[in-house]
Amino acid sequence: MTNNQTDCHYCLQSLRGRKHALREEIAYCLTCYDSLFANPCEECKQPIECSSKDLSYKGRHWHERCFRCAKCSRSLVEKPFAAKDEVLLCTECYSDEYSSKCFHCQKTIMPGSRKMEFKGSSWHESCFVCQYCRQPLGTKPLITKDNENYCVPCFEKQFAHQCYSCKKVINSGGVTYYDQPWHKECFVCAGCKTQLSGQRFISKDEYPYCVDCFSKLYAKKCAACKKPITALGGAKFVTFEERQWHGECFNCAKCSVSLVGQGFLTQQDRVLCHECGSA
Repeated sequence: MTNNQTDCHYCLQSLRGRKHALREEIAYCLTCYDSLFANPCEECKQPIECSSKDLSYKGRHWHERCFRCAKCSRSLVEKPFAAKDEVLLCTECYSDEYSSKCFHCQKTIMPGSRKMEFKGSSWHESCFVCQYCRQPLGTKPLITKDNENYCVPCFEKQFAHQCYSCKKVINSGGVTYYDQPWHKECFVCAGCKTQLSGQRFISKDEYPYCVDCFSKLYAKKCAACKKPITALGGAKFVTFEERQWHGECFNCAKCSVSLVGQGFLTQQDRVLCHECGSA
């Protein structure tokens, strides 16, 4: 098949005085060009002729008049749009159908705008800020209280307890003693400095002591066995003339019968039952 630039390459009809189109520097009459090369429109399925504007997106083509939002039919020519399941939508319709709502302001997070995800909810970047200082949180460590987010420094200033001993913030756990918060590691015996968290202790002048230290420093000594008398476990003791006895040690010095709740006599430093004292 022969051809020159004055004839259509496909049908060989003369192009003199006729509109034509070039493809790879080869001339075609408009009818042949459209039948051979025109793309079908995604919307109306008709070929997009040379005389029409061909709009393409991801390998698909539309007439200019057919390039519209699938929901509201507004033209998308030179407008921002979004695609969902190969359907084109204007940004407003896409937002109504698919976009997340900001947890803070409840407004739509528009396609293409940056959003933050936290605990299953979405936020505008500008809304994801510390409740106290209003600085953006981004990916910084944060603490949530009553559905409000705080950067760590602000949360510590507003809500965290400070240890009564070291004055530093208690981030978790802790011990309350005399209505004051303590780190577990700071709550120690005032005598030997042993940690008291989870242990038995005795208070003296608002200071905590382990049982051993309290006994050594403050407990009265039993007049019989000379060991410290403490009230731990509900132990009973007897006091007489500035002397103290364990309940189990308050016995007759001669026959060893218990004198708890009984009458007794004294002989020098000894206590005696009536029978032994009268002998």
